[in-house]
Amino acid sequence: MTSTQQPSVPKRLRAAADPALLVATVGALLCGGLAWLLDAKAVADGFWIAGTVVSILPATWWVIDALRRGRVGVDLIAVLSLAGTLLVHEYVAGALIGVMLATGRALDSAAERRATKDLHSLLDNVPHTARRRIANDVQTVPIDEVGVGDAIVVGPGEVVPVDGWITSPIAVLDESVLTGEAMQVRRRTGQDVRSGVVNAGSAFELSARATAADSTYAGVVQLAREAAAESAPVVRLADRIAAWFLPFVLIVSTLSWLISDSVVRAVAVLVVATPCPLLLAAPIAIVSGMSRASRIGVLIRHGGALENLGHATTLVLDKTGTLTTGRPTGGDIVAAPGTDPTELLRLAASADRLSPHVLAEAIVREATGRGLALSMPTDVDEAAGTGVASTVDGRRITVGSLDVGPDAPAWARAVLARAAFDGAVIAWVTIDSALAGAILLVDPLRRDASRTLRRLRSAGLTRVVMLTGDRHEPAEAVGAILGLDAVYAEQTPADKVAGVRTERESAVTIMVGDGVNDAPALAAATVGVAMGARGSTASSEAADIVLTADRLDRLADAMEIARRSRRIAVQSAAVGMGLSLVAMGFAAFGLLPPAAGALLQEGIDVAVILNALRALRVGSAQRVTLTESTADMLRRFDGEHDLMREDLSLLRQTAQLITTGHLDQARASLRLVDTFLTDTLLPHERAEDTELYPALAGPLGSSEATATMSRMHAEIGRVSGRLRTHLEQADARGHVSEDQSDDLLACLYGLYALLRLHFLQEEENYFTLASDDEPTERKQPDDVRNSPNCVAAEENTP
Repeated sequence: MTSTQQPSVPKRLRAAADPALLVATVGALLCGGLAWLLDAKAVADGFWIAGTVVSILPATWWVIDALRRGRVGVDLIAVLSLAGTLLVHEYVAGALIGVMLATGRALDSAAERRATKDLHSLLDNVPHTARRRIANDVQTVPIDEVGVGDAIVVGPGEVVPVDGWITSPIAVLDESVLTGEAMQVRRRTGQDVRSGVVNAGSAFELSARATAADSTYAGVVQLAREAAAESAPVVRLADRIAAWFLPFVLIVSTLSWLISDSVVRAVAVLVVATPCPLLLAAPIAIVSGMSRASRIGVLIRHGGALENLGHATTLVLDKTGTLTTGRPTGGDIVAAPGTDPTELLRLAASADRLSPHVLAEAIVREATGRGLALSMPTDVDEAAGTGVASTVDGRRITVGSLDVGPDAPAWARAVLARAAFDGAVIAWVTIDSALAGAILLVDPLRRDASRTLRRLRSAGLTRVVMLTGDRHEPAEAVGAILGLDAVYAEQTPADKVAGVRTERESAVTIMVGDGVNDAPALAAATVGVAMGARGSTASSEAADIVLTADRLDRLADAMEIARRSRRIAVQSAAVGMGLSLVAMGFAAFGLLPPAAGALLQEGIDVAVILNALRALRVGSAQRVTLTESTADMLRRFDGEHDLMREDLSLLRQTAQLITTGHLDQARASLRLVDTFLTDTLLPHERAEDTELYPALAGPLGSSEATATMSRMHAEIGRVSGRLRTHLEQADARGHVSEDQSDDLLACLYGLYALLRLHFLQEEENYFTLASDDEPTERKQPDDVRNSPNCVAAEENTP
């Protein structure tokens, strides 16, 4: 029954005043009713008059407060109706209006508290102290005293106070406050941990990499405060409508008085005229949608962003960190002749062990993921833009960029060509000044990118554009894979802003980015969305929406929530306003007396408020629900994919040996391929057919959802059998014969492409259903053979 715009009084005062007003008005109404039943009419009127006066005093203050801020709200109608009931001696109607006014106020407060519960929970979890360890002494200090590099101890159940790197062997974390994911995650030594997450396991230590003010949680808390304080355009629209609705109500009320010569009719019109559905229910639906989005890791800074998100048609994205993971991963390892690829990786990772560079971290992560034991480097010398030089196990190792020149060996020239095709970065490795190999690093697509873009298009997006500072070749490759409508590469920050403005001229535009260079473009878009989990502070501050989970699919979820909330807001406003207008007509013709009108308006208010609160619930488009055992199975097969992906290069390298005429070595390499296929790949495929796919039939609706994958398994088995036959023929001859070459090459390259595609399809369609924010950690099972992951490149390998 009131505007959602809060009066300029302390929140604590309002929190106490609203229930007190409700108790007073309800008490006055009930006491008056009891007195009336006892035939004490004068006492009854006294109670009802008191209830009316108790209501009219705060309502008058709300009107004055609104006028002082330049607003003419519909609270004025409430004051006039209350005063009118006293004037025409309709005291019971005045008491009912007072109860209606207090009830609407209390419902308003309760709805806001419920709708913003998830946002305020961020504030409740703010840590104020931290336990800092110095030598063997642990001291509790104010969080503002924590500095970069301090050793912090986090006990069981405690909130991580600052961003840092884990120094303990393992930490079990509950990241649901930031990500919306209820599942616990494990982090190991050297991995990032963000402030605000909860320690769900035993105590662990971290090394602070930021102060409390610069940590993740501080930024999220600030966004939460802003989100809770903002009001939606629907609210401002309500105020504009009030500007014409108020004169309309006064005209209808006056005409009914003049025509009928009855002040009672005029008062009845005022009683049913307050448009609570517009001023109360619609904002509640918007705030409820914001709360619902926060639960899944989407922090919306104001209601206007939610409304705009609900009818956007164009999406502009950055590439790195948005469509791709933003984390380089080790691709192929190419070693010079006579160099062991596994040892090459171990030495390179050992040399990079102390480097903070993102490429160095990727190399170390690749080596530790393969279970390699790293050595501690000494005499470390790191030059910006060049790389790292370290002494490892008595040998001088360099890792980084290098101008190999036109006289480079054939294998090195092949690396350069392949990197150009794949959009990879090359980390050259030298051992005691001799070029020993190269590690190709790529930034892979997010597994959920294709699925998310399909969902976004189904949610109403008609155009998807990528703006990236990357080169044309990798940018075009990403655009082709994802089916983007336009791709613009080598874009500067100014170019991105211009591109976003161009798109915004023709449609409501969403911009998604994560880097500092994306911040101006985010600010220029209709709705700026920052990948806040790993993005820069600048991009998060410039954005209207922050994805606190490092998952692009959360944007699709948020669009569905936005559309549903907006639909509920408009529905609540339209239906409620329509009912109020109909009631005004009945009142104007004398068919609805003030007391009955007050009861009717109360019912309308409650109905539209309850309808608006539906925005808190999940809509009809539900996420696929998995049992815990099925989710565990998905993660198990996902981990096996990571292990097998390391061996896929065997297929390509065996084909290269055949192409260059090294048929004796090709036979040995073909045996490694057969061992990989027989002992690892085919058992994995059979287990998927017999265990995983039947378990997915229920959640996905039918077994048809996995039928094409089963058919691909059959083709993989057929080609694997053909390669086994070739190996048997080569063993009989003692070498691979030339008449086998063509078919062998077709089988090897075909199976390589088939497995790459098959892995990607399964990961996108199935494994993302149970994906964590972090990639599944690769663990080398005890029973996995110790076969080499790479084959040393020959001098003339292309």
